[in-house]
Amino acid sequence: MMNQPLAFRMRPKNIDEVIGQQHLVGDGQMIRRMVEANRLHSMVLYGPPGTGKTSMAIGIANSLQIRYKLLNAAIDKKKDMEIAVEEAKMSGQLVVILDEVHRLDKAKQDFLLPHVESNLITLIGCTTENPYHSINPAIRSRSHIFELFRLELNDIIDALNRAIDDSKNGLGDLPLVVEEEAKEHFANASNGDLRAALNGLELAAYSTPRKDGNVIIDLANAEACMQKKSFSHDKGGDAHYDVLSAFQKSIRGSDVDAALHYLGRLIEAGDLDSIARRMLVIAYEDIGLANPQAGPRALAAVQTAERIGFPEARIPLSVAIVELCLSPKSNSAYSALDAALHDIRTGNTGEIPAHLKDAHYKGAASLGRGVDYKYPHNYEGGWVQQQYLPDKIKNKQYYHPKDTGKFEKGLQQIYQKLKK
Repeated sequence: MMNQPLAFRMRPKNIDEVIGQQHLVGDGQMIRRMVEANRLHSMVLYGPPGTGKTSMAIGIANSLQIRYKLLNAAIDKKKDMEIAVEEAKMSGQLVVILDEVHRLDKAKQDFLLPHVESNLITLIGCTTENPYHSINPAIRSRSHIFELFRLELNDIIDALNRAIDDSKNGLGDLPLVVEEEAKEHFANASNGDLRAALNGLELAAYSTPRKDGNVIIDLANAEACMQKKSFSHDKGGDAHYDVLSAFQKSIRGSDVDAALHYLGRLIEAGDLDSIARRMLVIAYEDIGLANPQAGPRALAAVQTAERIGFPEARIPLSVAIVELCLSPKSNSAYSALDAALHDIRTGNTGEIPAHLKDAHYKGAASLGRGVDYKYPHNYEGGWVQQQYLPDKIKNKQYYHPKDTGKFEKGLQQIYQKLKK
């Protein structure tokens, strides 16, 4: 057993040993209520890596003294699931803990569903993906959905202390001295991923030479063993889109510090494509006419970043982000277009005025096409009053200028003058 990874050996034996996630296993919370009532239902546990999804599932099964079987939707075959069903028939009930449940294909799903329906099998699916995006509705509709969150610093330190002291499953048989600064680094650098923290502790425990008979793990050892574990970011995962959302909303809200923080996360993930796309969208969606030069300058920063690459790419990106944050904001242009598109899509259009219709063909005049059109350049100031919208919506106003930024204030004055 000691050949197994420390993180595996330290998995909870029941829900009382689950680290963190008190919103699910604390007194009066839903999963604890299920266990106390001895009424287990199929569920999906989702959250970032290392938050204890599989461990919680094992703890639930152990607390109810129900046999469980660990399977992986991506690796295990339909045959493995058939074996699980036969085991359930022999024992009366079985909890199937299915890692990467979002990768369950149709054949496996179709086989499992009747047995889940009959409660022969209680399915506990575990995934890092948002189940509302990635899991088949047939599975989702038969399951309770529970979200797990990244562990807090104190939770991880408690788990490290438990592993250090546990002689049976942990490192308690070693003459181990772990300095408090080292524990804090394991916890901080893991970014809420308990598995990463335990892996780092285990590596340090078995690779650090003994000194005066003790294995002393100091901050330098902890830093060496964690390496780049201080940040984890899955570009394909749900958390990635949360970062992008927070990034845009921080810029929209003019919070420079928050925007730079989320930019830093995206840079650490090496995701220049997403940064570039989101910056260009922001420049036109959130700043727009309040500062029209923000768009071209954001594009120039993106092109420079793409040309020079990381780490120097962070420099033009930071300049552009600060400008985008502190620019006045206006969504008036695209909001006006969206209002026009709404009318078009709901049939609120009308006939194009005859004087605006194409008159470049023989016989157009006899049909009234282009007749009475007033050519603006023939009038003083290049403008003349005439109707452009169809009669049905001739008084419609889509554009509502905002009183933000010198440029749009100027547009507002011209617009109001023309409307009069």
